[in-house]
Amino acid sequence: MNRIPTKPEILDWIANNPTLTAKRDIAKAFGIKGAARIDLKRILKELAEEGHLEKRKKTYQDPDRLPPVSVLMVSGPDDDGDLFARPMEWHGTGVEPRVLVIPRAADPALGAGDRILARLTLVKADDHHYEARLIRRIGTNPARVLGVFRKSAEGGRILPVNKGNHNEWSVASDATGGAKDGELVEAEQAGPKTRIGLQRARVVERLGNPGAPKAVSLIAIHEHNIPDTFPDAVVAEADAQKPMGLKGRTDLRDMPLITIDPWDARDHDDACYAHADDDPKNKGGHVIWVAIADVAAAVTPGSELDREAKKRGNSTYFPDRVVPMLPDRLSGDLCSLHEGVPRACIAVRMQIDAQGQKIAHDFHRGLMQSPASLNYEEVQEAIDGSPNDRTAPLLEPVLRPLYAAYAALLEARNLRQPLELDLPERQIVLSEDGVVSSVNFKDRLDAHKLIEEFMVLANVAAAETLVAKKSALLFRNHEEPAPEKLESLREVAQAAGLNLAKGQVLKTAHLNRLLSQAQDSDDAELINLSTLRSMTQAYYGPVNFGHFGLALKNYAHFTSPIRRYADLIVHRALIAAHGWGKDRLRADDAEALEKTGTHISDTERRSMAAERDTTDRYLAAYLSERVGDEMEGRIAGIAKFGIFVKLDDSGADGLVPMRAIGAEYFHFDRETNTLLGSDTGLTISIGQRATVRLAEATPVTGGITLDLLSLDGKSLPKGRGGPAGRSPRRKAVKSKRRNDKIKRKVSRTR
Repeated sequence: MNRIPTKPEILDWIANNPTLTAKRDIAKAFGIKGAARIDLKRILKELAEEGHLEKRKKTYQDPDRLPPVSVLMVSGPDDDGDLFARPMEWHGTGVEPRVLVIPRAADPALGAGDRILARLTLVKADDHHYEARLIRRIGTNPARVLGVFRKSAEGGRILPVNKGNHNEWSVASDATGGAKDGELVEAEQAGPKTRIGLQRARVVERLGNPGAPKAVSLIAIHEHNIPDTFPDAVVAEADAQKPMGLKGRTDLRDMPLITIDPWDARDHDDACYAHADDDPKNKGGHVIWVAIADVAAAVTPGSELDREAKKRGNSTYFPDRVVPMLPDRLSGDLCSLHEGVPRACIAVRMQIDAQGQKIAHDFHRGLMQSPASLNYEEVQEAIDGSPNDRTAPLLEPVLRPLYAAYAALLEARNLRQPLELDLPERQIVLSEDGVVSSVNFKDRLDAHKLIEEFMVLANVAAAETLVAKKSALLFRNHEEPAPEKLESLREVAQAAGLNLAKGQVLKTAHLNRLLSQAQDSDDAELINLSTLRSMTQAYYGPVNFGHFGLALKNYAHFTSPIRRYADLIVHRALIAAHGWGKDRLRADDAEALEKTGTHISDTERRSMAAERDTTDRYLAAYLSERVGDEMEGRIAGIAKFGIFVKLDDSGADGLVPMRAIGAEYFHFDRETNTLLGSDTGLTISIGQRATVRLAEATPVTGGITLDLLSLDGKSLPKGRGGPAGRSPRRKAVKSKRRNDKIKRKVSRTR
């Protein structure tokens, strides 16, 4: 658009995007191209001269900087009414920085003593060093409820949306927050709990129509009973935590362990570094370090934090929010590997040969200090020849060695042949008011794959160490597909003219050959989806059954203890195996690992279901304004009641009810997973291209209903209709189906 943004607009952008502050990032955000970049450069220079900005060359080396996301203690307003705060953690050598809190209209009222998680911008001002934008208030922890507000003469009541909660809340007339009858609201407890009568509440946020986008994830949270507020005792334990020191740890602070995450990541639980191996016996080899946040040091066995983390099992991620496993004080601060601050970690040093095979590894309990928190895009751009101010100093000493080690790991991966599914991941992009602005498919950069390979290798090292030491642990198991699932996949492949070998021990290499045959063909998505559906679900357990999908014998989750309880168990097992401290895996916890594994496997599936439901609702809301439009897609599923079509543009799944398929009756063949027309003999199967019309999109339920217009570019034939039992061709069709089944059974016995 080439409109030059105003100075306040630029400052707001930098405040909300502290990891994207290079000139090229700002230009991209505001659509500035060509000669207009000169004007942008001039404005940025003026802002720097006025003290609003500081050019961030090599800021990763500055020990006196606060992390871009920090926990602050509000100290209260000054005589002019400005609200100030101080950092709860300060490692600098100079004066503790003073932070000015910049309130926004939608922010809750803050007072002295409130703890907040905030995004910081460094400024040059006479009376403060940083400006903070609120992310979330923490430290105070009133009970909360989500429900529908019903207005009354005395104020109103709140009817919770949680099916298991039938206790209404009363709202005084001065605590309604302007809520209207029938609106979805979020409220918090007002005053002490009462023994008799309704609990009192005050409305803290109006979410409007229960079907509105802002309500989507909150409804899913309550529908799936995902705990989204922390008990007071848990918050108190988190707030009492202090930063870990060097005592009893290996000093890794001089090692350039960088974090590489999504640009909007709030926590960083893994960091990495690599260099060429100087061992003459390992010519062409590499040394890879992976450091993981030492959550076990803060969340000790049997503590309130531990019980709550185990209860949650994992963090749950939605397009507009995260329900964390741990309170913000830990997940967003003390346990997060922010740049420029010392952080406790458990690190593994891995030695690989020139072909990427791991030949040795050892674990260390250390203290690290990351020089930079980078995002995938800027790392990839640096490697591709466009480094920014943050990545340029790291390109040769840090980034290129990482990619060199990754290239070696790719050789080992190609030899191992893990399952290579090609299923693009969709990304829902929300506007500031929670409305879906676009649905994109996430790019798969080499930077993403590099981190994945490093993490897989570290997980293998953890599992192998604990197996060798005969320690109890939770494995990440993924068993091979069931025979009947494989047979269904084989039939789909044969229908597409492809082949899946039979009569041998199945390996991922066999499936990869099938996927390779389908690559770049019209059946590629069908074969990938069918292969995915043939897989068993991965789970956690104390008995090792290997990981089929990754083609690994020993595998355990070690690299994400901030968001997965299973990883915390593995950390404790490593602490016990190395004799590092009392925060080890206890004997009674080891005995209960089977029960724990079942529980956290269930919480993982609960989160997946809530995330899937939320995505469906957002997509339905996104498409609701396009009712009546024709769209292209592919048949992704068939059931007795209709067919599911995955739409090309959005990736949404819509249902074509049986009544909306042509002008004849269709019979569902469960064995072949097809529909057969009773009059015309038309066969509808998974993978066919479909043109559909959007008939209905309901955001509240996430339901999308479609009308089928054509298959594989051909209009549907018109059948004779009428009751299925009276169809003139019914007997012929049934006979054909029976003969086909007989032929298939005979061929299977050969």
